[in-house]
Amino acid sequence: MNFFPVYIYFIALSFIVSLTVYSSSNRIHSYLKIFPPFLLATFIAEAIGSYLWYRGETNLFIYNFFTTLEFCFYLWFLGTVISNKKVKKTLIVSIFFYFIIAIINIFFIQKMKSFHSITYALGCLLIVSFCIYYFLELFRLPRSINLKANPVFWICSGLLFFYCCGFPLYTLINFYKSIPKIILDSFDGIVTILNVFLYSLFTIAFLCRIKTRKYTLLPL
Repeated sequence: MNFFPVYIYFIALSFIVSLTVYSSSNRIHSYLKIFPPFLLATFIAEAIGSYLWYRGETNLFIYNFFTTLEFCFYLWFLGTVISNKKVKKTLIVSIFFYFIIAIINIFFIQKMKSFHSITYALGCLLIVSFCIYYFLELFRLPRSINLKANPVFWICSGLLFFYCCGFPLYTLINFYKSIPKIILDSFDGIVTILNVFLYSLFTIAFLCRIKTRKYTLLPL
């Protein structure tokens, strides 16, 4: 199935590894248990979108709605890991209003014939802003934290990098028809790298919480 982009295999790998969260009774990382269904939905949406694109059919309706739900999911996730109660409330309000604004944009402003670049840009700004706030909270903690074993650190790092770099690419997607093919190919390569990086960090997030036992060989 050569119509699948390279990064879809990284989504599949991340989903498979994410299933390990169900083998743990650690309540500290309980928020991770919603990730496997989300990653499975991501894989299905990307697979269908890629197949439709391969057949020359429009896949905008899939990406318009799925990216909207994707932003809502990531905002919800950030709300579970940020400590400040006022910011948590702001996140809940942001999810509600973002969803309403995105639906209005998809149906009545930019409509279904184009990508919802306006509300996608808004979603990017929200994710980046709250990721930065999370890092500020993290580095202000009075105690030291092992970042290598902190799943949230890896997930937020991936989100921050992806949406910072992807912001100019996806918000200009409606103008791609007037861009030369050689530049479009470069954009596709960048998008692939961004997705591979994002889901690789997700995979690390699921693996870093697994404690490995060290065995020593005793002389007979």
